[in-house]
Amino acid sequence: MNAKDLASFRKVLLSVREKLAGNVNSMEDEALKKSRQDAAGDLSNVPFHMADLGTDNYERDLMIHLIQNGEEELKSIDAALEKLEDKTFGICEICDKKITKARLMARPYAKLCLGCQQMEELEAGAQ
Repeated sequence: MNAKDLASFRKVLLSVREKLAGNVNSMEDEALKKSRQDAAGDLSNVPFHMADLGTDNYERDLMIHLIQNGEEELKSIDAALEKLEDKTFGICEICDKKITKARLMARPYAKLCLGCQQMEELEAGAQ
């Protein structure tokens, strides 16, 4: 991969990282709201229906899951940025072959080539 391509991937990774970090921070702020009353802006202390509590818990669990996924993606982006510095960017972590440019354009923080990624997913599905 030439220097121009590497600079382009660095720019994309930094841009994606900035947007994702903002989204994760926003979701964390939302998830940390103290209560349903605070989150909804309710001014009333009238008890609410149990179904509302279930919905609130589901939404909170979903938000936590999204935050965790976002944090994992941020770690992957940071690892890709380190690989750019180490000049190992675009090399599969399993087979040491080059990851195709098309794959990196679709997912610039890909750690594995398509073949190794498919094998990992098959193995994970078999468990």
